[in-house]
Amino acid sequence: MLSFNSLLIFSENPKKLSAFYEKVLESQPGMIEGDYTGFQVGSAYLMIGPHDKVHGKSTNPERLIFNFETPDVENEFERMKNIGATVIAEPYHPGEDTSMTLATLADIDGNYFQLATPMGK
Repeated sequence: MLSFNSLLIFSENPKKLSAFYEKVLESQPGMIEGDYTGFQVGSAYLMIGPHDKVHGKSTNPERLIFNFETPDVENEFERMKNIGATVIAEPYHPGEDTSMTLATLADIDGNYFQLATPMGK
């Protein structure tokens, strides 16, 4: 059985992207090694670092979307807008499931992320 360990986002400007996620997560990185930073998010890490082949904004942000779980999607959505996230989709209920709420945003590099109510609640 595998366990999810981390997600690594490469950026042309990892320090700026890391500063953005400090605001999103309302926490300081738990790991800093050179140009790499890592934030403990639940049982996994969100890692941010440089890559010589990554330049500018993401050109295919729909390919990978990661979720942050919160029981208060609407208020967190407003907070994300206020810290500079780009709105992709306002809070909505997917399909006929009214117990789940999602909202899709983009970070400063154009990577998509979602706010989601806890699964099975």
